[in-house]
Amino acid sequence: MLLTVPGLEFPSFRATRGRERSGAGGFHHVPVLLDEVVRYLAPAGGKTIIDATLGGAGHTEALLSRGARVIGLDRDPEALAHAESFLGSHGEAFVSRRTNFADISTVVGELSPDGVDGILVDLGVSSHQLDSADRGFSLRSGGPLDMRMDPGGELTAAEVVNHWEEEELAKIFRELGEERRARAVARMIVRRRAKLPFAETLDLADCVAGVVGRSGRIHPATRGFQALRRSVNRELEALEQFLPAASAHLKPGGRLAVSSFHRR
Repeated sequence: MLLTVPGLEFPSFRATRGRERSGAGGFHHVPVLLDEVVRYLAPAGGKTIIDATLGGAGHTEALLSRGARVIGLDRDPEALAHAESFLGSHGEAFVSRRTNFADISTVVGELSPDGVDGILVDLGVSSHQLDSADRGFSLRSGGPLDMRMDPGGELTAAEVVNHWEEEELAKIFRELGEERRARAVARMIVRRRAKLPFAETLDLADCVAGVVGRSGRIHPATRGFQALRRSVNRELEALEQFLPAASAHLKPGGRLAVSSFHRR
């Protein structure tokens, strides 16, 4: 697929590396498209690059090691704490901010008002977040229905599934998760919560699986959980705000790289 916004073009690459995963000590980032990202953004001394989704900092480490100055953004305080410790040896070449990438204009105005040479955004949830049961993203481990990338956010997945109207639920499952049985899933959730509100991830996952049915290797609640995560974190709204703003802050010849993993 080729993603385009006015004045920008993004080539599609085939993944050649393993996905991000969590190690025993917390974050351990093995970027999927590290070689392609480095080649496309061409980091070097004198260049400033924004890693708009810092995460486990694997991309940022590679960019810094090639001489670039990197501004790292993330909503997750755990990610920022890890990155600041992990990348401390790079000194002033690395600076971080806790913010949504939709607010990139504020960051550029503060830290690089003349613009930047490159911007990277890696969409979706990190494997560290998936592996942390208490964050509520996982289909494999029980935890609270949270799904906030920023733990300080007001909206949680529990609020959505227990209080939103059936029509609203069906819409997000259909539009944000491409769930073919969106209406049936929403109807079952509303019926079930009338008896007992949802509180845990595995409880909701089992409910959705009972409607969708199990087939193949992918958990039947995957699309539903994706839709809830995107809704809780307003991911598409943020992306719609970010893309045109990012293009406006690139210097002549600057590049924007967008990475996305989507399982169908």
